[in-house]
Amino acid sequence: MATIPAPRPDGLLSLKALQAMIRERSVLAAIEVFHQGLGNIFQLALPGFNAVMLVGPEAARFVLVTSRDDVRWRSEGDPVTHLLRDGVLVIDGDYHDRIRNLMNPSLHRQMLTQYAEAMVACTDQICGTWKSGNTYDMLVEMRKIALLILVQTLFKVDFHPQLERLWQSILKTLAYISPGLWMLWGSIPRPGYQKALTDMDDYLYQVIDIRRQDDHREDLLGALIDAGLDNGVIRDQLLTMLIAGHDTSTALLSWAFYLLGKHPDALQRARAEVQQVIGNGLPGIEHAHQLPYLGQVIDEALRMYPPIHLGSRIAARDLEFDGRQIKAGTRVVYSIYLTHHMKTYWPSPHEFQPERFAVGIKHEPYTFLPFGGGPRNCIGAAFSQVEAKLVLARLLQKFDFDLQINRAYAYMGATLEPRPGVPMKVQLRQTT
Repeated sequence: MATIPAPRPDGLLSLKALQAMIRERSVLAAIEVFHQGLGNIFQLALPGFNAVMLVGPEAARFVLVTSRDDVRWRSEGDPVTHLLRDGVLVIDGDYHDRIRNLMNPSLHRQMLTQYAEAMVACTDQICGTWKSGNTYDMLVEMRKIALLILVQTLFKVDFHPQLERLWQSILKTLAYISPGLWMLWGSIPRPGYQKALTDMDDYLYQVIDIRRQDDHREDLLGALIDAGLDNGVIRDQLLTMLIAGHDTSTALLSWAFYLLGKHPDALQRARAEVQQVIGNGLPGIEHAHQLPYLGQVIDEALRMYPPIHLGSRIAARDLEFDGRQIKAGTRVVYSIYLTHHMKTYWPSPHEFQPERFAVGIKHEPYTFLPFGGGPRNCIGAAFSQVEAKLVLARLLQKFDFDLQINRAYAYMGATLEPRPGVPMKVQLRQTT
């Protein structure tokens, strides 16, 4: 079989990649150069980190569907596995299916009617502290909103009293699982994180104990308790949802604000749609399907800056893709970001064009993967989409927004987030 191509450390391609990374302030720019030079399968070899990168819809189908039983989600050497232990995101096989089946009902579309009111209320709780004329970082503010919504809806607990106390612990926990030097040697546990991780555990175990005394258990936490799971396994699922769930919503909402701020015409069109459909009333679940342009903005934000920008697996046996052999034990990474920026499927891929997702336009399967695909697609996809629409609609009702920076850069943290942030000057609208 043909050898999997790899960039030479001292080659011209590597130099171009370095230049792109410096110019764009993002590792993704360098990987994009490698993709352009090497094709849809190439090797990234670093000391202690050897991965095969796959790009494109066929690669996504290969990992997510046709070979899904031959790749593992769990990698014992990764911090995310150490953190989440037996969380649904890092387990495989029948055990995963059992846990996911327990969690599915609380994230089903039918439950979103109950969650919609809380989503708007949590949004009002945070934006109610904003002072008209002041500048706020939407990356920070959207994180606050996403945290309150997730804990209120899925755990049935008010997180607001803990927001300030646990803020730094949450950020530290996210940093723990973000790409970094751990990739070069894989040492676990890593120093400097234990207090934050302990703080998160203490909070979650306290919540579990309190909710065990509650008879009303239609939410996710209640379902896990009723299933007879012990506190440790429940903790793993709650931490998975708390960290992965809120951070993806944070990234989506902050990128949506950044893109709307960069494109005032789109901002005005989205606001006009909200005013026409909702007026000055509260957004509700019935409006989620009545805001097509806002949905296009959200989808285009997900395309340009997918919060989960790659999927990482471990080959459980020798595999073959595109005439190349992938050895058992190899880390296999399929790039959602690169697939979302392939010119073959997305002309002018770095331009913001919400009309790509206008009603009636269809896209090739596995070219748009913000929530993954196949049997293990994102368990919270429907939740996230409704949440994004309701939060954005409510804030566009209440405030005018003026972006205060020229450029944000894609930073590879636990999710793909805008750096240095999304500072926006807010003005309370007189119509609300």
